[in-house]
Amino acid sequence: MAAVALLGLLFSAAYAQDAPRRVTFNGAMGDKALLVIDGQPRTLAPGAAWRGVRLIGIAGGEAKVDVDGQRLSLRIGESQASVGDGPRAGAGTQIVLVAGTNGHFITSGSINGRTVDFLVDTGASTVSLSQAEADRIGLSFRDGKRGMAHTANGPVPVNQVTLNSVRIGDVDTYNVEAIVLPAQLPHVLLGNSFLVRFQMKRENDRMVLEKRP
Repeated sequence: MAAVALLGLLFSAAYAQDAPRRVTFNGAMGDKALLVIDGQPRTLAPGAAWRGVRLIGIAGGEAKVDVDGQRLSLRIGESQASVGDGPRAGAGTQIVLVAGTNGHFITSGSINGRTVDFLVDTGASTVSLSQAEADRIGLSFRDGKRGMAHTANGPVPVNQVTLNSVRIGDVDTYNVEAIVLPAQLPHVLLGNSFLVRFQMKRENDRMVLEKRP
């Protein structure tokens, strides 16, 4: 019995050393939250836990979690919980995405600090957003360089801009080329002007973007 107790103490100590350092909230499915815990996506229901992270609940676009005894609120796509001496906010290097039921990779994030919804589009040469979305986030695009983009409906005039920052989870990317289109888009298209900054690996419904040095 003493040996078993000692083994339990050693296991607890090892677990504490391996406790998660980074937690982000990437989406919700009903009352369940999609959390990325140290790069590993996990769907948790209220009260469920994994590696020291317990979901308390979801309300108002935020997930309330208990991380090793610390209660934190995570806002979708932007907030990060760092436990111990983890990296500073925005200094992450890995983005983990999980495909939705339609097979698309959709996630929340931010452009110049304003929240947006992204859809990964490997066929788009640049990050692309509608004029309405650009106006909503306060992006000055009308004085930008004019150009033409080829779409499924033919060529359309666009404004070329440079985004100061694009953030997903705890990963910041700076000076990203983008275009603003007059057409309506349900999401901001996360094109190759962003994606080329990463090494991409896809396994079934999981996509991992690892920031290039």
